[in-house]
Amino acid sequence: MAWHQIYDPFGNMFVSTLLASVPVVVMLAALGFFHIKAHIAAALGLASALLVAIFAYGMPAGLAGRAAVYGGMTGLLPIGWIVLNIIFLQQLAEKNGSFKILQDSLSGITEDRRLQLLLIAFCFGAFFEGAADFGTPVAVTAGILIGLGFSPLAASGLSLIANTAPVAFGALGTPVITLAKVHGYDLMAVTAMIGRQLPLFSLLVPFWLIWAFAGRKAMMEIWPAILVTGLSFAIPQYLVSNFIGPELVDIIAAIVSMIALILFLRVWQPKKIWTSTSLRGHETDSGDAKTTTPPVRHSRSELIRAWAPWAILTVFVFVWGLPSFKTMLNDLFAPAFPIDGLHNLILKVPPVVPSPKQEAAVYTLNLFSATGSGILLSAIVGALVMKYDPLQIVVQWVRTLWLVRFSLLTIVLMLALGTLTRYSGTDTTLGLAFASTGALYPFFGTLMGWIGVAMTGSDTASNVLFGGMQKVAAEQLGLSPNLMGAANSSGGVMGKMIDAQSIVVASTATRWFDHEGDILRFVFFHSIALACLVGLYVTLQAYVWPFSALVVH
Repeated sequence: MAWHQIYDPFGNMFVSTLLASVPVVVMLAALGFFHIKAHIAAALGLASALLVAIFAYGMPAGLAGRAAVYGGMTGLLPIGWIVLNIIFLQQLAEKNGSFKILQDSLSGITEDRRLQLLLIAFCFGAFFEGAADFGTPVAVTAGILIGLGFSPLAASGLSLIANTAPVAFGALGTPVITLAKVHGYDLMAVTAMIGRQLPLFSLLVPFWLIWAFAGRKAMMEIWPAILVTGLSFAIPQYLVSNFIGPELVDIIAAIVSMIALILFLRVWQPKKIWTSTSLRGHETDSGDAKTTTPPVRHSRSELIRAWAPWAILTVFVFVWGLPSFKTMLNDLFAPAFPIDGLHNLILKVPPVVPSPKQEAAVYTLNLFSATGSGILLSAIVGALVMKYDPLQIVVQWVRTLWLVRFSLLTIVLMLALGTLTRYSGTDTTLGLAFASTGALYPFFGTLMGWIGVAMTGSDTASNVLFGGMQKVAAEQLGLSPNLMGAANSSGGVMGKMIDAQSIVVASTATRWFDHEGDILRFVFFHSIALACLVGLYVTLQAYVWPFSALVVH
């Protein structure tokens, strides 16, 4: 017999909302205030979600347990599989010295610090966000900038500001794919909607980045280069997200932007070369900035070998994203397993749906067509190009598995928590409560995504936690669910620069230990200001023409 979800188990919406929020509060508090490790915080959140679902919402324990297990399986494949194999590729490149050649090739293009910042922090950082995510972009770009002589605060803070516009699509579309898979959004529709929100900010962020570094006057001195950088990122970001899919949005946009800026700098240079490596107004913060050294020149063959693995990755992921190719692989092997004791045994009921609706629970083992499998094959091909032998490749993969073991565990627990809240109906309770903000919901719903990423450090985790709430609230208010699901991701990107994980990564990459508070104080204004701008833009899309014409329903 099916179990009917209950959205106000205590007959008092205030009390029910407080209880429904307990799992989220437990996990966020553990991460944000008590600095508990992510996998432990996720486990505490999951445990509290089980208690609330069973004892407060009356969900049968068997159903609750199976929902958590089902979510955890989804965390391993496809999500964890992507993370494992992309970090495997990154480790291969770092171990054989290819990464150092990439760094040298980037630093030799221009001596102007503002232009170096655009190229490395924005363009190259966006590429690594699209390929790896999970702190990699900040670690890479901050490390390169400190190596070029930037002050620790500049290298750390500016890398964090730059790592915003690409975050919604993250590692090969993982945040969006997770949002759609866990909460039932149409993947292409919500991807397209994000692609109609973020390009404006992809154009704005490069200007904001240089203004934060050197001030308005210095920004205007290189406005043509900034405009080229922003436009060449924003346009591919819109086109790929609306007509191809989420997996390659950041990678393609970053490559196009990088090439466009490099070609532009061959025909244009600023009249004044900016050589300061400290933030405007922070000249005394020289920290451990290094003396600038001339970049090492490499042969064309060395550069080709260094860039080849990333070019191979782009080709493989693009092919794996083609619907016809996915269908072919799924025909070969993609068994589906209805989860016994859960599939069609939970009913979602009004006012969330017009009439009672069964919740399906079918796990598809699409190992061949999973994006992570394409990444693994590209990494193996790339490893052979980098002169690794088969035994070295296997050993490095096992080492990578050990390296990311806690990250994989965190993903499993996060997905278990998010799936359980969906099947228990607690996320629906939160959505109904937030819907009470009425006409202001587009703005505050966007800031909810910002809070989620600021506390969890992940747009993926924020989408798991709040994606269902956004959908329910939008439906209750007559808004497009895709608009608010996208707003959760788009608003969330601005929270990335103030999350504890990213700040620690930045301070570690620049060897500026025990200065996390300085970094946070610098980036906080930029984070909240940009998040509010995203909220205002989403509000315009919700209510005001011609912005409303961009909404995907």
